[in-house]
Amino acid sequence: MPFLVLPNQFERRAELFHQLGALLSAGLPAIQALEHLAKNPPARAFRRPLLRVLERIALGDTFSGALRGADTWLTVFDLSLIEAAEQSGRMDSTFKMLAGYYRDRATLARKILSGLSYPILVLAFALLIFPLDLFQGLFLRGEVLPFVLHKALFFGLILGVPILIMSLLQQKTAERFRSGIESFCRPIPILGGTMRDLALTRFTAALGALLSAGVPVLGAWEVASRASGSPRLIRTIAGFAEGFELGKTPSELVTESGEFPDLFCNLYASAEISGQHDQTLERLHAYYNGESIRKLSMLAEWTPRIVYIAIVIYVAFQIINFYTGYFSNIGNLS
Repeated sequence: MPFLVLPNQFERRAELFHQLGALLSAGLPAIQALEHLAKNPPARAFRRPLLRVLERIALGDTFSGALRGADTWLTVFDLSLIEAAEQSGRMDSTFKMLAGYYRDRATLARKILSGLSYPILVLAFALLIFPLDLFQGLFLRGEVLPFVLHKALFFGLILGVPILIMSLLQQKTAERFRSGIESFCRPIPILGGTMRDLALTRFTAALGALLSAGVPVLGAWEVASRASGSPRLIRTIAGFAEGFELGKTPSELVTESGEFPDLFCNLYASAEISGQHDQTLERLHAYYNGESIRKLSMLAEWTPRIVYIAIVIYVAFQIINFYTGYFSNIGNLS
């Protein structure tokens, strides 16, 4: 998976899944669909991974097994859905669902980046100029090199910390770090709810596909928890095995865990009684997907405003600090 996924990469991935779904819906076999896309991919970067997948299929691997073994760009969420779709025979609809999922993410990512571009530029300019005493003391006296080194170190720290966090979040061995980030963000308004709804969006989609494919219940829940990307859900569902052995149902374990919202607990309990797991999980997926999009839109709207407020506070503090020192020096001289 790339170090940093940009909106156009989400869009290209959505287009790839859309084309796969369209070709399969038209009755084209999966291998021929892959061969066509390998020759005419929506992005040049997809050609080599698709050729590796075709090579593994030629050696006797399954469609989903080839995707998993070819070390492609796909996430655990993608692979879980594709594997379940292959078993249930719903490949075309699954690829179309993945296309819609990534297209929504691309739209929201563009909205967030567009809103943040100007305030980040203003913030960078403010950090470059302030503090005024450093600007006056070094740069205006002609001591450019110390000023540049000071600012380079400062901006290096500001940029280095987010890059380090992003790098650690993508390491397969950084489960404890991802868990800490999730626990830290959970109480933060909007952000915590957004992360939970995104995890439940992926979880309900994967669980519905796996159960429809006939995967055993406990195995389906464990795989869906990994597809969710949430360390809390993974830990919670890993503890379900003992409850299953005691004869408890998933709805009882979900309610006892306290990790799932009441809506999920209630609807899933009704689904166990009525046997309508597919319809219930589709409804839950649609609900949490809509909630995550709504909250991400709120983040996209409010994050630039928070950055502007931070800039105003920072500039005001620096100006007050400068003039306080200025008048203090005048007083000492007089």
